[in-house]
Amino acid sequence: MTTSRPVGAPARGVQLKSVSLRQQAREALRTRIVLGQIEPGRVESVINIASELGVSVTPVREAVMDLANLGMVEVIRNRGFRVPVLTDHDLEEIFRVRTMLEVPAMVELAERVDQEAVARFRELAERITDAAREGDLFAFLDRDRQFHLGLLELLGNRRLVAMVGQLRDQARMEGLQKLADQGELTQSGEEHIAIVDAIASGDAELTADLMRKHLTHSRGIWAGRAEEQV
Repeated sequence: MTTSRPVGAPARGVQLKSVSLRQQAREALRTRIVLGQIEPGRVESVINIASELGVSVTPVREAVMDLANLGMVEVIRNRGFRVPVLTDHDLEEIFRVRTMLEVPAMVELAERVDQEAVARFRELAERITDAAREGDLFAFLDRDRQFHLGLLELLGNRRLVAMVGQLRDQARMEGLQKLADQGELTQSGEEHIAIVDAIASGDAELTADLMRKHLTHSRGIWAGRAEEQV
């Protein structure tokens, strides 16, 4: 499958800086995987990836092992690695678990709202919407991740943040470019604003309803289609 590179996304051949090479390689691979730039099911060579990133094999091999521990890749002995093919059932499982975790978490946040903290996320939600309107998938993904994990961090539960982050990494955005071109991402961006406003108002019931609908919508977006609202 050929996927056009979104504006701002790491391109093949981009050189990495000489610090924290393992972390940089991990983030470069993670972004490629989530944005669908590495075709699921195809075996990728660590040597080739290292050459594209302009680093030695060691940090890339270490990065691959890190991602394997997160369930994002499968290591193929003496050959490299591959990104698992996700079925519709896999995506459904991921978003069901996210709903179980994130909806109650946002309710808790609404019940003990920190107005100063929420104000920061209102601005971030607007930036997510801007990225959606501009079709900047890399910025959209980065800001969306900051938004959801950042709100969870306000609850002070590191394990919750790690679990949701891992679930997000296990999903993939196939066909997202087409949805961006059709303007489907703008609605998702605006949903972030509505969620922040509900939290700021302290309305736990509305927050739960908006968050549940947003995750339903997101489940379709990450599958590359417009999901029917409930």
